[in-house]
Amino acid sequence: MQTDPDETALHEPFARSMAAASRMWRRHLDLRFRDLDLSQARWGVLFELSRNENVTQVELARTLGIEAATLVRLLDGLEGAGLIQRRPSTEDRRAKTLHLTEAACPLIVRMEEISVASRAEILEGISEQDLRVATKVLSRIAASLEKLSHGQNG
Repeated sequence: MQTDPDETALHEPFARSMAAASRMWRRHLDLRFRDLDLSQARWGVLFELSRNENVTQVELARTLGIEAATLVRLLDGLEGAGLIQRRPSTEDRRAKTLHLTEAACPLIVRMEEISVASRAEILEGISEQDLRVATKVLSRIAASLEKLSHGQNG
């Protein structure tokens, strides 16, 4: 397949900018969450569970894009801290579902407050129209990556 030089001139800077912005955004949040004694990996798990509780460990690992063994270590730590519980699945007795505990609720509220403030700070000065276009583009990129990922795994 021949690559159009004009496309390459646009694709590479876009891909580099997207990757850099993603890294910097995560680093920014990581610094904000340090006061809560949360690493990037731990806050990622807690945020995902707050949005999608009652998932299995396998489903959560897939959603977060991490290896199951890595997730197990994270979950062990969060469970030890009293923030999550593992319960037997009602649908698959071999699986465990994940649930936030009452102790996690105030932490999740604080995490949300920090996230909302951070988004406002980071996106200040960017028009609603630009955000709509960027969201549409990023959604299409995610869909394309998902499709490519299924093609390689299937």
